[in-house]
Amino acid sequence: MQYVKLGSTGLDVSRICLGCMTYGVPDRGAHEWTLDEEASRPLIRQALEAGVTFFDTANSYSDGTSEEIVGRALRDFARRDEVVLATKVYFRTRPGPNGAGLSRKAIMTEIDNSLRRLGTDYVDLYQIHRWDPHTPIEETMEALHDLVKAGKVRYIGASSMYAWQFSKAQYTAQLNGWTKFVSMQNHYNLLYREEEREMLPLCADQGVGVLPWSPLARGRLTRDWDATTERSATDSFGSSLYQEGDRAIVEAVTRIAAERGVPRAQVALAWLLHRDTVTAPIIGASRPQHLQDAMAAVELELSDKEMEELERPYAPHPVAGH
Repeated sequence: MQYVKLGSTGLDVSRICLGCMTYGVPDRGAHEWTLDEEASRPLIRQALEAGVTFFDTANSYSDGTSEEIVGRALRDFARRDEVVLATKVYFRTRPGPNGAGLSRKAIMTEIDNSLRRLGTDYVDLYQIHRWDPHTPIEETMEALHDLVKAGKVRYIGASSMYAWQFSKAQYTAQLNGWTKFVSMQNHYNLLYREEEREMLPLCADQGVGVLPWSPLARGRLTRDWDATTERSATDSFGSSLYQEGDRAIVEAVTRIAAERGVPRAQVALAWLLHRDTVTAPIIGASRPQHLQDAMAAVELELSDKEMEELERPYAPHPVAGH
């Protein structure tokens, strides 16, 4: 495993981040395809043994049970100071007018709930899961700063928004002497590259680490275009992200993978890892092979010709994932 700094911070993270939306009680929340605790723990342990030190979850995944499962596994299989634990806040977790969003009340309540479920007294990276148009950004940034000063959070990050919104949050923090975001978790993969227009150049200029979610495009980059899975059959959100013209990119991945004699996932992840702005793709793993492919992708070197072949078929997409 390779390790890199997260943006301009001194924090070292593994080049692969294990996304933990896959782990959670199946009948708790919107994702019927999640793995229960018994099935999740071997995969988390496999990731740790392979050198993964970076784990990402959220308070809203499977009604909070993802945090519980991940917290117990990391407690049992790792030392707390040797892992980088990230979680998120924004989406609804309970009924009532303050059960979602990025108000001071919501943030202060949700960090304590997350810490309790994770079984720790701090998180390394606390991320806003989306932009909250109903809360002044000054209120959100000050609340996050206070969590850092209270020792409950080490660093803060953001996810999936327009570049102007991210810039506004950063200069609001700077003007007030508050903690700034050190990372951006955004939708970025071979099938969706709209982030290259504004967000990625902004992150590069400001020294912000980039943590792409859905790096394999909900698995579309790993299988034939018309193939389906249990998850894709019920993933209404994922079905809105991509378009028919993306088939040519999937076919390019297939050709290069066949020529290399490696699974398609390795090629698609290697492309992301070759992008200078990318710190660590957030990969989901429901089978041991998924982790094995991610580890191998870190070492897979693509030629300039292969990179060009993968990128050439891309066509602009509507903004998606915010």
